[in-house]
Amino acid sequence: MNITQLRTQFIAGTLTPTAYMEQVFSVIADKDTAVNAFLDTYKAEAIEQAKIATAQYAEQGALAPALLGIPVALKNNILLQGKKATASSKILENYIATYDATIVTRLKEAGAIIIGATNMDEFAMGGSTENSAFGPTKNPLDVTRVPGGSSGGSAAAVAMGAVPVAIGTDTGGSVRQPASYCGVVGFKPTYGAVSRYGLIAMGSSLDQAGPLTNTVADAELVHEIMSGLDPADATTIAEDTYPNVPVKETYTFGVPRSFFASGVDADVLAQFEAKLVELTAVGHTVVDIELPMFEAGLAAYYIVMPAEVSSNLARFDGIRYGLSAPGDNLLAVYENSRAAGFGAEVKRRILLGTYVLSSGYYDAYYGKAELVRTKMREELAEVFKTVDCIVTPTAPTPAFVVGAQSDPLSMYSQDIFTVPVNLTGVPALSVPMGTVERDGVPLPVGVQYIGPHGGDSRLFDIGKKTYDSTL
Repeated sequence: MNITQLRTQFIAGTLTPTAYMEQVFSVIADKDTAVNAFLDTYKAEAIEQAKIATAQYAEQGALAPALLGIPVALKNNILLQGKKATASSKILENYIATYDATIVTRLKEAGAIIIGATNMDEFAMGGSTENSAFGPTKNPLDVTRVPGGSSGGSAAAVAMGAVPVAIGTDTGGSVRQPASYCGVVGFKPTYGAVSRYGLIAMGSSLDQAGPLTNTVADAELVHEIMSGLDPADATTIAEDTYPNVPVKETYTFGVPRSFFASGVDADVLAQFEAKLVELTAVGHTVVDIELPMFEAGLAAYYIVMPAEVSSNLARFDGIRYGLSAPGDNLLAVYENSRAAGFGAEVKRRILLGTYVLSSGYYDAYYGKAELVRTKMREELAEVFKTVDCIVTPTAPTPAFVVGAQSDPLSMYSQDIFTVPVNLTGVPALSVPMGTVERDGVPLPVGVQYIGPHGGDSRLFDIGKKTYDSTL
């Protein structure tokens, strides 16, 4: 059920938060052995909080807080005081968070009940949740396949019916791509709309927390609760400083067709073309656009992101917190701790990031990637003068079989439509657009709507008109 349905029943008393919470943990017990969406669950605390919420609904009814009694799962790179925050890495296997992330504080204030920590690619580096130090997560729609990543555990938790809401983080598509693979809604906000305080950083200029839900209306509600200025995060922006991006009755959608020239499965492209027909049938306008710099986005991203990874992960040295491996001297402690604590993908990105930031290569690689990033922003600004929204497939393929993308470059290519969004800081929304068949199983695929800077509300309006209205 979605939040609106649950809240209606909670207010009417036809279902109580206590009874629903028992259902939540029953689903987890029944399904998660095969799926491995959760690294940890907080059953005792959650049921106690549900009992309090049940009593509160009896007193307050419709005046109760917006998320009162609603179970929420958190990706395990988001700090929850007193609970493990591992980022699915051995180097933080026993790290206990000492404070709540800002978004957690806001969710709690709205009455949400945090019921568990979800699996992820280690330090959010990956697109399949196969890079977790604690085993891969499987797609609940077909457990031979991946759920996407890096927020695969959060997407799987929603898709298997355990929770109506899970929070992920999106650095290059890590909310939207698993939303596509698992057939749920995923939203990446405008950069700065949501505080990063209390998120374990991967790429500081790229990371944003976003919801995974069953409906766009739920994603909008959760986002509005989490967003807003935060004194603890200087990158957050006040809502009254947003540009004016109006909501309309009908929209002009821009389609960068040359962007689809290679690498998109034919049946995914067929579903996408059918979606464009649907948009025009209900009165929207679809036009072709050119985004030549976007085609360089994937290359630029895999320079900028590893550079920030190299910097952010330098703090995990075996001295201050996390895993510490003994050595004969300080350097040996550093080396041994990082060798034992980090997985292969994390090491790969640290090495690549250190290389592109090194003397003699900074200008050749990192400097040029940042120049591409600037040009991409300028290109978008021009395009949004003529269209209201850009539309693409969320991912070029449906969920692939576990272990099928062993080549890192092949894995990175799954991000081709999502990484330009993070590089430019604009918002994007992924909603299901249909299914394609693989090995006799219908697998969901998503459509991605990209808005101008500050156009979060416009994307929610588009999503509600084009997806929620069909449910």
